[in-house]
Amino acid sequence: MENVFLKQFLMISDVRTIAFLAVLAALFYLIHVLYHKKHMDFAAVVMIGTGLGLVLGLAIQFVAGFPDKPMEVAFVAETTTWFAMFGSGYINLIKMIVVPLVMISIMQVIINMQQGSSMAKLVKKTLLVTMGMVAIASVTGIVIGTLFGVGKGAAIVEDGTATAKDITPVATTIKNLIPGNIVQAMVDSNIIGLVIFSGFLGLAIWWINYESKEEAKPLYDLINAAHKAMINMALLILDYMPWAVMALLANTIAQRGLSSILEVGKFIIALYVAAVVQFIIQILFLVINGLNPVVYIKKSFATMLMAFTSRSSVGCLPMTIETLTKKLGVDQGTASFVAGFGTTAGMQGCAGIFPSLLIIYVCNVTGTPIDITMIVMTIFVVTIGSLGIAGIPGTATMAASVGLSGVGMGAQFGMVSPILAIDPIIDMARTMINVTGSLTNALVVDKLMGNLNMDAYNDMSERIVGARSAEQSGINAKTKKENAE
Repeated sequence: MENVFLKQFLMISDVRTIAFLAVLAALFYLIHVLYHKKHMDFAAVVMIGTGLGLVLGLAIQFVAGFPDKPMEVAFVAETTTWFAMFGSGYINLIKMIVVPLVMISIMQVIINMQQGSSMAKLVKKTLLVTMGMVAIASVTGIVIGTLFGVGKGAAIVEDGTATAKDITPVATTIKNLIPGNIVQAMVDSNIIGLVIFSGFLGLAIWWINYESKEEAKPLYDLINAAHKAMINMALLILDYMPWAVMALLANTIAQRGLSSILEVGKFIIALYVAAVVQFIIQILFLVINGLNPVVYIKKSFATMLMAFTSRSSVGCLPMTIETLTKKLGVDQGTASFVAGFGTTAGMQGCAGIFPSLLIIYVCNVTGTPIDITMIVMTIFVVTIGSLGIAGIPGTATMAASVGLSGVGMGAQFGMVSPILAIDPIIDMARTMINVTGSLTNALVVDKLMGNLNMDAYNDMSERIVGARSAEQSGINAKTKKENAE
């Protein structure tokens, strides 16, 4: 009974579990001191948390003896379960506000529109920019995969544990984006579906205001106030990011076996190189549109780290929108629409680079020629298939299924089992490219719309959201104290 209580209920049956939990608590306190007492810059504290998480994860692997299957080591399984409470729990906390934030933001934008043509123009430019960048990401994956020769010399997996998902026709995929049940759309994080519903509801309320401002006023006041409340709630949650990234990264590193990483080391390196190349392309995209990339990188750095460690595009959505609107001068409507769209469709990492790399991998393993027909087919299938891929950890598997099946290699899906086994390691880079893609797409779309506030974009005096929020809390507390005295 004692073993059951300690091993299965408390998940603390090893002195090493207690030791690492104590270390985590000490590091949490260190972050608290640096952030709230030393008032260190938010981005710097996030970076420190990321570094500490990496070291902590490697330390767990070292103490465990770098096992091939870390989760079969009792103290590793126990420790990572507790770490997940902080890391994954934080991601759930952020996901909790995604649905109301997106819906209220879209409605708030539409009811305050001056002309109906703005939304149609925004939709057209968003589709053009987003899908164009996915096509470029696919080309990046093909080129890097070919240069690295991913899959060459790899052993063919005869009985892979991976199985392809059922493939849905393109027309059906697009149709399914329109929510038949708004509650189900909320449960499934169908962001595009929520945007569509919120858009129609916002237009309906705007129509009421057009006919009778008196009748619409209570609805307008409610939505505008709710929008402010959701923004404040997002700021409060995002303020805890430095602690979360530490637990998230430590968990990811601790759960992966060294041998499983080395087995597909070439693929991992190729994907990270492709991610770097795509990031450079995004930067060039900004430069072409007259935007200073140094300003962008400095103001978006904390968001990039959050994406890298959280491995969730949806989980980063509130922070993505806040970064765009509060730091980069993007219009609220553009930020909410483009970033929201980018969490479900057009993800450059998970639905662009990754499936293209996998197609090249399987071609090399099976000896299939990589000719112009295969390349064009891959770009087309990957770009169209990027529609409807939800931005949560693990959904890149769906993009891989669509990509391989679309080029006639669905039967060989089992061969990618070794790669899917180390998915969290490569998912970090993929997710960061997803989020930076949403950021750059929103900036370019807003610039094309003529709404981008260039003064706000170039203003380097503005502190980042988390730090400013913390400082403002301190100022408010001090003011209340002085008033009381």
